[in-house]
Amino acid sequence: MNPPVKLLLIFVDETDTWQQIPLYEAIVRRLRQLDIAGATVQTGIMGFGSHMKVHHKRLFGITDDRPVAISVVDNESKLRQVIPEIRGMIREGLVVLLDAEVIP
Repeated sequence: MNPPVKLLLIFVDETDTWQQIPLYEAIVRRLRQLDIAGATVQTGIMGFGSHMKVHHKRLFGITDDRPVAISVVDNESKLRQVIPEIRGMIREGLVVLLDAEVIP
């Protein structure tokens, strides 16, 4: 049986920044420094959040602040240790911690 893991989902906007670099990049780099097992960034085609503004591609494929999801997998204790620091980097966004199972 595999050890239990959690899935941390972080939702931000593509144009969000942290110290002049894209927020999603800053988060992934920090997670790597903190020795987290893995993280993946995906851009969304369309979405909305608490402000109810719809984010999507506009005419000719020009972006309109697309949604970005960062998926992070590790054990619960490691993720709970990094959540306060990562949450402090996010001005607007959503952070969700879910149960997960690694399939070998």
